[in-house]
Amino acid sequence: MPTALSREQVERYRRDGILFPVPALSADEVARFRAGYMDLEARLGGKPSAQQLSQTHLHFRWAYDLATYPAVLDAVEDVLGPDIMVWTVSIFPKQPRDAAYISWHQDGTYWGLDTTQVTTAWIALTDSTIENGCMRVLAGSHKNRIFPHTETYAPDNLLSRGQEVQVEVKDEDATDVVLKAGEMSLHHVNIIHGSNPNRSSGKRVGFAIRFITPQTKQIGAPQPAVLARGHDEYHHFDLLTGPPTKSIERAIADQAETARRLLAALTKTPAAR
Repeated sequence: MPTALSREQVERYRRDGILFPVPALSADEVARFRAGYMDLEARLGGKPSAQQLSQTHLHFRWAYDLATYPAVLDAVEDVLGPDIMVWTVSIFPKQPRDAAYISWHQDGTYWGLDTTQVTTAWIALTDSTIENGCMRVLAGSHKNRIFPHTETYAPDNLLSRGQEVQVEVKDEDATDVVLKAGEMSLHHVNIIHGSNPNRSSGKRVGFAIRFITPQTKQIGAPQPAVLARGHDEYHHFDLLTGPPTKSIERAIADQAETARRLLAALTKTPAAR
């Protein structure tokens, strides 16, 4: 029996590969976590790269707390079951009137995981609207095979290699994942998704957590993970022993090294079929 989600919501997730909006944070909690992000952004020069904003939960206490937030885990448990691990985290800011976008792609193509028992919780730390470049999905596309992708390395593409699925996606078939600050979506690892540039005068910030089950294996060298809930009887990943307690200066330096290793691993990982 689901506890945070209704049966209808769980069925909708399984049918569409996407579920939204799901309540996650109160207004006070949004303010707290957004302040943590804004402080980090300022310390990184005001416009950090995608690599500078990956795996933040391993180094910054506010990001760890958000990645393991009980209301988020409750919804994820209804999708993945009681044993839940945080695999990776990325933050996706879009600056006002910025050309940055995310091409249509499937995460399962290049993550190097051997199962589809994977879901992403995309938490809105600001309103995420059509105008400011909310995520868009092709509902139901997770039921298809993994399609070929091309690595474009397009300069405004927020993906590490500009990965783009080689299948036609018609604009009228896309679903706009509109969220208010504090709401989140859950999406399947193989759903085709992307987003447009921010055409508004305000910033858009999304915090994406990739959850896996402990039996999942990673092709190549596994990343450190967090056992967020339940038990790990498989020991495929090195687990963080507790929340980070580093100074902000040390955390920034350590995160840069973690991001470098992660990018190198993803660059070398063959597509997961």
